Amino acid sequence: MSTAQPTNPQPIASARTPGWQVLLQQRELVVALVVLALAILLTLSSDHFLTKANILAIILGLSFNAIVAVGMTVLLASGGFDLSVGSTLAFAGAVAGYAMVFWDVPWPVGAFLGLVAGAIVGLGNGLLVSKVRVNPLIATLGMMSVVRGLVLLLTSGFGIPNLPDAFNQLAQGKLFGIQYPVYIMIVVVIVGDILLRRSRYFRQSYFVGGNEKSARLSGIRVGRVQIVNYIIAAVMASLAGLLLTARFGAASVSAGVGVELQVISAVVIGGASLAGGEGTVLGALLGVTLMALISNGLNLLGINVYWQTIIIGAVLIIAVAADSLSRRDQS
Repeated sequence: MSTAQPTNPQPIASARTPGWQVLLQQRELVVALVVLALAILLTLSSDHFLTKANILAIILGLSFNAIVAVGMTVLLASGGFDLSVGSTLAFAGAVAGYAMVFWDVPWPVGAFLGLVAGAIVGLGNGLLVSKVRVNPLIATLGMMSVVRGLVLLLTSGFGIPNLPDAFNQLAQGKLFGIQYPVYIMIVVVIVGDILLRRSRYFRQSYFVGGNEKSARLSGIRVGRVQIVNYIIAAVMASLAGLLLTARFGAASVSAGVGVELQVISAVVIGGASLAGGEGTVLGALLGVTLMALISNGLNLLGINVYWQTIIIGAVLIIAVAADSLSRRDQS
């Protein structure tokens, strides 16, 4: 196997590149500045923004999408993407809830079954894309429909309430006044960022996403990398699904609806590319934070909640268009 190391996922500016373009190429810095500017704007626009309750609500709310975004970042870096993460999120919660309520299994077993169910979905996506060579859009779009249907079957279309209190404490319990999902998100983000930046195995994703043919010729087992990455994305969605289910104390049939677009938008904003070969977990976290601030700002300013869907779609279009223009300028 070749010992060549993956290239840096961040674009490298030439000596003749103007300073402002060099700055814009540092996507993480740009997004961080936008987040800061938006936070200042919201502080000036609403007296409620900087309250402790609102800040904790923002952090808790974004923690679920941030966990999903870690898996999506790894997947986008390798040139794939997954439209079924929202359904997988709901499926994991439904499986865990069904096992705990109807099979009366201990909550750790139910949670484990939820993660396994999500991993199976990811394995299916990975096999369809890497072995059957189905386009990721079609494969994951079809899987999204299939898994959402399984959620409806498991819950009979009504959800599964009355989950064990011990399970609910996974998301309702607090440490130093902060709920557990926030701490879990921090651990996932730190571990994910370190692995994607430092681990030789995970950095193969940049090779695969940058040039799949060259990656194969260099000895990288492209199929294995793709399958593993789809499983990682699904397991991260499942983890978020279990925490969301525990937070509400019930498995919901509508859980995860629209999550895939929110997460993909955030990850692309943070520096990943739908063409593959780029992206960092830190950038994804900043993108998720930006999306959360936009949503919170709309609520604080009393803007119709339906505008959030329009804005999320518009942000995704703008982010993808900006990425496309950036790639065209670099070519």
